[in-house]
Amino acid sequence: MKIKTAPNYLKKISFSILMLATTLIFAQEEEEKKVSISGTVDAYYKTNLSSSDRAIFATDNGFQSPGSSFADETGFALGMANFIASYEGTKTGVVADVTFGPRGNAATGGFNLNQLYAYWNVSEGTTLTAGRFNTYLGYEVISPAANFNYSTSFLFSSGPFSHVGLKADFALSEDFSLMLALMNVTDVNSNVTGEYSLGAQLGYSGQFLNFYYDNEANLGFEVDYTGGFDLTEDFFLGINAAYADNNGDGFSGAALYPQLATSESFTLGVRGEYFTRHSDAFTDNPSIFAATLTASYSVENLTIKPELRLDNGSEEIYFDNDLSPTKNLSSFLIAAIYSF
Repeated sequence: MKIKTAPNYLKKISFSILMLATTLIFAQEEEEKKVSISGTVDAYYKTNLSSSDRAIFATDNGFQSPGSSFADETGFALGMANFIASYEGTKTGVVADVTFGPRGNAATGGFNLNQLYAYWNVSEGTTLTAGRFNTYLGYEVISPAANFNYSTSFLFSSGPFSHVGLKADFALSEDFSLMLALMNVTDVNSNVTGEYSLGAQLGYSGQFLNFYYDNEANLGFEVDYTGGFDLTEDFFLGINAAYADNNGDGFSGAALYPQLATSESFTLGVRGEYFTRHSDAFTDNPSIFAATLTASYSVENLTIKPELRLDNGSEEIYFDNDLSPTKNLSSFLIAAIYSF
């Protein structure tokens, strides 16, 4: 018995339809990969060891804390929920980054908008970005998942959090990079003052020299060095140093971040920071030395961070258990950070 077969032209049509359907499926899958959702959720428990958890003449919210940003409440407290949506095209893309919670409110001024920007990869080595983006100054960032220590440094807390404007990133070579920016003054969404700021960053092999300038409209002038070195396969040393001046007011300081990974899931690190604030209002500029010991243990997407922090000021800026002025404040916290 002879089996009938389809004519050759039907075979060609069927093959073409199959190839088209396959192409559309792969194109759709590739298109779906361009949209991504990520973020973090964090909370913590904190107690002061050298003073009452709640002290008079302390911070505005009633909690005595070191004075740096975030993690400034005692007892059980919330960090923030951070949701980041991004779309990546062939040469262009957009990022929308929103936050909810005390940490996000402190960083965004209550607008819940951490970042919102569009970018254009003009060439292989040039990218233009316009909108609101996190600062390029400093070693630390707003997101607790991107920092090793949960509490933040005085250097990070004193500098800008975000900028609104236009920046251009240039990959000059495999090792050298350059960023130039024209922005509003720091940490504002709208230019109500009519003042602008200039920014620049020169990078070499993971080391960055950063500059900021606004005609004394907000921060004034700041120069900042941020970098780090893998001293061994398991031992990393991060470095941050900065100097800022705004018509006699400003700050300066330096911080070291040694970190030792004992396994894939556990790392132990210290932040040692010296910080001083200069102002014409002080005859002897106050300074602070802070040492923060942090352990980081990860289970899947969850990271647990117990942290002991010791702050020592050159003046009596804290209170002890009897609510007497003292130069020292010690505190302990344990934070939980979930990333997705």
